[in-house]
Amino acid sequence: MRTTTEQLPGLTLTNLWLDAPLDHSRPDGETIEIFARVATSEDGANKPYLVFLQGGPGFEAPRPTLDTPPWVGRLLREYQVVMLDQRGTGRSTPVGVQVRRNGNQIGTEVTGGPAGRSVADQAEYLTHLRADEIVNDAERVREALGAKTWTVLGQSFGGFTTLHYLSTHPESLAGAVITGGLSAVGRPIDDIYAATWQIMIDKSEAYYRRFPSDRERVRELSRLCAAGEVTLGNGDVVSAARFRTVGQKLGMQGGAETLHYLLGLDHRSAAFAHDLAGLLPFEGRNPLYAVLHESSYADGVVTGWSADRTMPDRVREDVTLLGGEHLHRSVFTEDTALAAFGEVADVIADHQWNQLYFPERLAQADVPVAASVYYADAFVPHEFSMETAALLPGCRTWVTSAYEHNGLRVDNAVIDHLLGLLKGRRWL
Repeated sequence: MRTTTEQLPGLTLTNLWLDAPLDHSRPDGETIEIFARVATSEDGANKPYLVFLQGGPGFEAPRPTLDTPPWVGRLLREYQVVMLDQRGTGRSTPVGVQVRRNGNQIGTEVTGGPAGRSVADQAEYLTHLRADEIVNDAERVREALGAKTWTVLGQSFGGFTTLHYLSTHPESLAGAVITGGLSAVGRPIDDIYAATWQIMIDKSEAYYRRFPSDRERVRELSRLCAAGEVTLGNGDVVSAARFRTVGQKLGMQGGAETLHYLLGLDHRSAAFAHDLAGLLPFEGRNPLYAVLHESSYADGVVTGWSADRTMPDRVREDVTLLGGEHLHRSVFTEDTALAAFGEVADVIADHQWNQLYFPERLAQADVPVAASVYYADAFVPHEFSMETAALLPGCRTWVTSAYEHNGLRVDNAVIDHLLGLLKGRRWL
């Protein structure tokens, strides 16, 4: 392990790098580098550790200051906060893509760990970037810090990863906080996507009740997309199917307003092209979010492009009904950067994934857990979350309709409430 130290106003940041096996079942095989950053307040050197597991999959941890993300300052009152770049992201042997342009010719290639390998070997590499191996990496970081136990905070996919942590290494956890991340356990992946499609139908209809004129605007933009008349700043043509994914913002606090303002722009303007690119969830900066997205719900199953397969006929027939985190195979042909992963994504979609969650182990996990369940969560259906909460004997669950999926980011009251539940300072 190697470390460096940086000083920010009110914070000491300790950066650490350590090697880990790509496949922890083969400790003598290929290795990758794992990066984590420990944020410590001025009076926090002796405080216990809390590790943050980022949502995604495929996103690095936030880069902290004393004030950002907003919840960091609250946590630093009680913990040293460990920001782990999950394998394949940030500074942990990242997986990326490079786009090269030569006149009218465009070429893309995968960069990072799987670069230069065959399609089959790239896909095999990516199968080791899931929650199970992330937990193994976290354990190496915990041991390197000399912590017998630590607390984990998991947001969204980070909560899914926390459930695997509770299934496999409960003895390492002093407590767990999960925000919008109590994943379905033992449910077929098609059930999950069918439920999230229905949620997005409801959210679309609620959106048009707020902004009635936007329905016709979405219909017109979908027609223009189908005609090839909507493009991004990089020249990518946006199909109607890809445009539909702007609905992902309806699952976030403030997202409806953001979408409404986008629809007020002229589709021929540079502003529209720029802002639309920022609202499309699947793109090249964090390609693993697209390539591994469905695998995050895969508990011992093959995904087989589940979101596409489970799209209701009503949605197929009505272009104004928007999608959420529903990945379409076509994005790997439409997005210039993601095209580098197209063949790999097909292999991943046919992969038989291992089991992530073990109900009998969760039932035996003697770990206090505090979880927020967002009643209208577009990505983690609350009814499945409540089934999962019932498996955890130490889980105190806060069900609320006051926040969307990104509640942790929008209001410090969320983390304050959950810490109160975790520490027994409150019961509801």
